[in-house]
Amino acid sequence: MAQERSGATLKGNPITLVGQEIKVGDKAPNFQVNKNLMEQATLADYAGKIKLISVVPSLDTGVCDAQTRRFNEEAAKLGDNVVVLTISVDLPFAQSRWCGAAGIDKVITLSDYKNHSFGEAYGVLIKEIQLLMRSIFVIDVNDTVQYVEYLQEMTEHPNYEAAVEAVKKLV
Repeated sequence: MAQERSGATLKGNPITLVGQEIKVGDKAPNFQVNKNLMEQATLADYAGKIKLISVVPSLDTGVCDAQTRRFNEEAAKLGDNVVVLTISVDLPFAQSRWCGAAGIDKVITLSDYKNHSFGEAYGVLIKEIQLLMRSIFVIDVNDTVQYVEYLQEMTEHPNYEAAVEAVKKLV
């Protein structure tokens, strides 16, 4: 049974996060998510790159939309050794449609819809609604976690500047 944690909220209502909380200095856990319905991706697919992982509940909501657009803009400035991954449980079809409509071309969207591998490994799966809690992880080229932000309230924005600065220190 996966560990459960409390303390986070959705519009002020308590929610339960499933999985182990990740801390700076931890070895980044592996995960298996979908690039599309048939093709999967793991942490190893981004070996040798600095990884900024932006976790959102659903791209079709205002804060998630703004978060992904912001990191798409930042990705263009961070260089070729940085990959920005946005992970949600949206189906790959929906992610692709949203990216096309929003002009998102620098961020890689990945879906954790199938088995919640990422959500449980990074402690962001919301037990009550099976979405992922908004959070940010920066992982260096050796797969060591260098920055973590778990938001306490799902509807709030992450600290974009702090996440980008954490990446820039590694470039």
